[in-house]
Amino acid sequence: MYRIVFISIVILFSCQQKKERQMGTIERFDTALDSIINKKAQVEIIAEGFDWSEGPIWVEKEQMLLFSDVPQNIVYKWTEAKGKEIYLTPSGYTGIVKRGGEMGSNGLTLNKSGQLVLCQHGNRQIAVMNAPIENPKPVFVPIASQYNSKRFNSPNDLVFDSKGNLYFTDPPYGLEKNMDDPGKELPFQGAYRVDVSGNVSLLTDTITRPNGIALTPDEKHLLVSNSDSTKPGWYIYDLDAAGSLTNGKIFYDAMAELKKEQGNPDGLKIDKSGNIFATGPGGVWIFNAGGKVLGKIRFPEKVSNCAFSPDEKTLFITADNYVLRVKLRD
Repeated sequence: MYRIVFISIVILFSCQQKKERQMGTIERFDTALDSIINKKAQVEIIAEGFDWSEGPIWVEKEQMLLFSDVPQNIVYKWTEAKGKEIYLTPSGYTGIVKRGGEMGSNGLTLNKSGQLVLCQHGNRQIAVMNAPIENPKPVFVPIASQYNSKRFNSPNDLVFDSKGNLYFTDPPYGLEKNMDDPGKELPFQGAYRVDVSGNVSLLTDTITRPNGIALTPDEKHLLVSNSDSTKPGWYIYDLDAAGSLTNGKIFYDAMAELKKEQGNPDGLKIDKSGNIFATGPGGVWIFNAGGKVLGKIRFPEKVSNCAFSPDEKTLFITADNYVLRVKLRD
């Protein structure tokens, strides 16, 4: 009798735990979303206990998700078998002078060789980890650290094109005193391009807080989010043959939504069909290629970034002290 009662309690507890792992909702504004996200899809918490999770990237070879905890100066990994584990530390600041603030890595990606490339807030550079992906070590080789002999603010997010050119944003969030930091060397916040030869060019200095960045599938357009609460939204530009930006315009102005919900526009990803998954007020916004809002993945905490699995059937989301998973399709 006692054994039966014990088993019942364990089963009940397990069910309660499973229920507690679901948080957030999927809101549908257009039936077109049904072909992108299954109607039965749920928002699942797969890891928690971070200061500020950011920059997720799925590594298919190792079946692991890598993501930054920016204030902790750590890259974590998550696997289905073991959950969260420390993957790399330090990740964004390797100096010997003690400092605070958002000093760790932020955006993460892989280059053509499968090496980990990091936006390093504390080191104020884009760098590649000089170690195998399966055997990480905090040894970094800079890809870009200066523009016109002046140090970047704190590279934040990045994307490679198919030729190996790198695009990234450089807001002030990794500086200890942000815009008022005495170490700030550039008088603006920029979006940049690093070509395959390592040459750094400024794409734009007109976005006040450039943050998330992504290329459309045909690589003819670049989207950049602005996380300035006085000008929140997303911008879209045409890319010419030389990799310069032209015809910049507002893709979506999020001011009205920010007045009602928390979270500035932040990281974003674009799927192979051109649908845009962009973190912003209230959660993850889903736009079609024409800029129509199809729906939102709502979450009660501020959401920072997202990443797809290679088959685009799973979306991973970083949100404050959580990491989430949405199985979009079977």
